[in-house]
Amino acid sequence: MLSSPLRLPCGVTVPNRIAKAAMTEALADVDGRPTAAHDRLYQRFAHGGVGLIITGNVMIDARFLERPGNVIVEDEAVLPSLQSWASALGAHAKLTIAQLSHPGRQVQRFVSKEPVAPSAVPAVQFMKSFAPPRALTALEIEELVQRFARAASLFERAGFGGVQIHGAHGYLISQFLSSLTNHRDDQWGGSLVNRARFLVEIVRAVRAVTSPSFLLSVKLNSADFQRGGFAEDDSLEVIGMLENIDLLEISGGNYESPEMFTGADHRRESTKAREAFFLTFAERVRKSSKLPIMVTGGFRSGAAMAAALSSGALDMIGLGRPLALEPDLPHRLFRDAAGVRSLATQKRFLARKLDMLADGAWYWMQLRRMGDGLEPTTELGVLHAVLAFLAGDIRRAGRHRRRLAERRTPLLDG
Repeated sequence: MLSSPLRLPCGVTVPNRIAKAAMTEALADVDGRPTAAHDRLYQRFAHGGVGLIITGNVMIDARFLERPGNVIVEDEAVLPSLQSWASALGAHAKLTIAQLSHPGRQVQRFVSKEPVAPSAVPAVQFMKSFAPPRALTALEIEELVQRFARAASLFERAGFGGVQIHGAHGYLISQFLSSLTNHRDDQWGGSLVNRARFLVEIVRAVRAVTSPSFLLSVKLNSADFQRGGFAEDDSLEVIGMLENIDLLEISGGNYESPEMFTGADHRRESTKAREAFFLTFAERVRKSSKLPIMVTGGFRSGAAMAAALSSGALDMIGLGRPLALEPDLPHRLFRDAAGVRSLATQKRFLARKLDMLADGAWYWMQLRRMGDGLEPTTELGVLHAVLAFLAGDIRRAGRHRRRLAERRTPLLDG
């Protein structure tokens, strides 16, 4: 089944069941425009055999970045760069969708000292790297909805096949969904219907400005795995509000409970055997929804991928880190799924709390190598990757802050 096509509700046919899941690239220029490094990196993924490509986080507001070096799409000024990126992908551009996102309160201090969120709840406690957020006004929320729609429209005009709305991993949409981070008492908070309104309105706005054949996906947490927060029953109810999308990607967790890296029930033997972190929840979704389902997280062997597809619980396999290390893995899986296993492993660094940093840094360095025209390598040291990751982010953040200041400084006569 790995090599069988999948027809989505919008009419797009994905040629096989393997998708390249989103991974942050940090390869954009100082203005947030995609570069030749994006062209080289995504050509590698396309040539590796994936049926669908999902880009890394694309920001809709230059003031708030998931990471310095994100692609930023705010207005038509970026359109020529997007068109160049699509042109480099050739025919695969129509099978490439951009992940649109806003980080909300999950913005590093050296990017913004005042991030925004649904409510002014305490800062994320991960390495003390996030500042306390301020609450968005109702007008700002409405503007953000339109920013998502504008970015989607620009990607369609550039020649891409669709967009994915990032509603998982503790970013802004996920913050609206959780009662732990959304304490609002207006139409954007309180009941789950109100907390989901931001996501539902974004989906509606994107649909209004794009064509029916433009692929619209949503990435949603099964749960955030925090007591009193967004839970599986909540997720099922929200999914029921999203029946007009084309592909649902299931994940889970956030920076405070990083289940997207470790898995919600990773200690269970049944999960170890099936590999996928969120497959059990996908089975629940399948009973109540007809949406095509993609599950990302944990898959390493062709046998487990084939078994998951055969079970009927999902329609697409999402791969991130395995493709960062082995971009040609899909071709190998199609030839001999039962005999193929990814080389990707979780990286460790000094203390367990730093493992997420080490893992992200090590695999990001593989993306950067491919963007530079080099091959991924298992010989890369974890310490070297972490230092390069942190130093690069600080350097890019400084350049970005200076460029924002230049944009806001009025021109002086004479």
